[in-house]
Amino acid sequence: MRRLEGYSHGVNLGGWLSQCDHTRERYDNFIKEEDIETIRKWGLDHVRVPVDYNLFEDEQGNYKEEGFAYIQKAVDWCGKYGLNMVLDIHKTCGFSFDKGEAEIGFFDSRDYQERFYRMWTELAKRFGKYSDRVAFELLNEVTAKEYSDSWNAISTECIKRIRNITKDTKILLGGYWNNSIDALPDLPATLDENVVYNFHCYEPLIFTHQGAGWIDSMDLKFRMPFESTYGDYDRFSKEQLGNGFPPAQYEDKNKVLGIEYFENLVNRAVRIAEERNVQLYCGEFGVIENATCEDALKWISTICKCFDKFGIGRALWSYRSMNFGISDARMDSVRDEILKVL
Repeated sequence: MRRLEGYSHGVNLGGWLSQCDHTRERYDNFIKEEDIETIRKWGLDHVRVPVDYNLFEDEQGNYKEEGFAYIQKAVDWCGKYGLNMVLDIHKTCGFSFDKGEAEIGFFDSRDYQERFYRMWTELAKRFGKYSDRVAFELLNEVTAKEYSDSWNAISTECIKRIRNITKDTKILLGGYWNNSIDALPDLPATLDENVVYNFHCYEPLIFTHQGAGWIDSMDLKFRMPFESTYGDYDRFSKEQLGNGFPPAQYEDKNKVLGIEYFENLVNRAVRIAEERNVQLYCGEFGVIENATCEDALKWISTICKCFDKFGIGRALWSYRSMNFGISDARMDSVRDEILKVL
């Protein structure tokens, strides 16, 4: 499988220019230049920078130069410290993966879609010249499978418009069910050599999102260790998520979950990438702060071993706060070990 060079070991800067209160105070203080220097000292090679359209667009779609300036600042900092960067649109007018947002209608509205194309054309004009170190991610986590056909048409058109400006910028493309591996087969196959298939992996969700307040069915007090049996994973998933786990091929419910689970999961993505000769990238993976830091280390070590086996680049969610922060004080005792495998 072709590897995405320069994007092997990264971290997300979630909560800086996205999923935030969009104030100058936030933009100026949540991430600073010294954070980028720290990430480089950690030995990582790239950052993924989620951005909401609100940063550089007003409600009428007029552009705000001060917003673009923050993206330029991120590009410049990364250039200074030798990091590559993924510019990720986390929210566009008319769509957000976050059900708490009032963004709806994108997949049915030609006006919203045209605004999306104009936005990416503008971003390509400004940042396409950094194609050796800045990749574009069209849209974060398309949700429902019913959007698949619309999203394929929208993303294909958007890529065509970007290619009128920059031919060799890497463009990351993910599918429905929040960039699920299961959505990869339904992505467009006839794309150019610089389009990369992107997936997110928080599996098993019952472990990585234990006690998560944004999952309606989840008991906020629910906790479980990583080294649990497949039977426990199945039972807890039914209790807390309403769906069963694990897949049928794991017949021994008394077996403790291990790397074979991740290998089976990721191998499905690898097969699609190999069949279509596309590069593969995992833009998000991580463990919620409700898990013990020792268990977070075990999960991250196991999945990264799997990524290494298949040569898949990745970016951990997330650098600071956002319920997953690796730089947070709670991770002090295991951070160095995580960085060794990340």
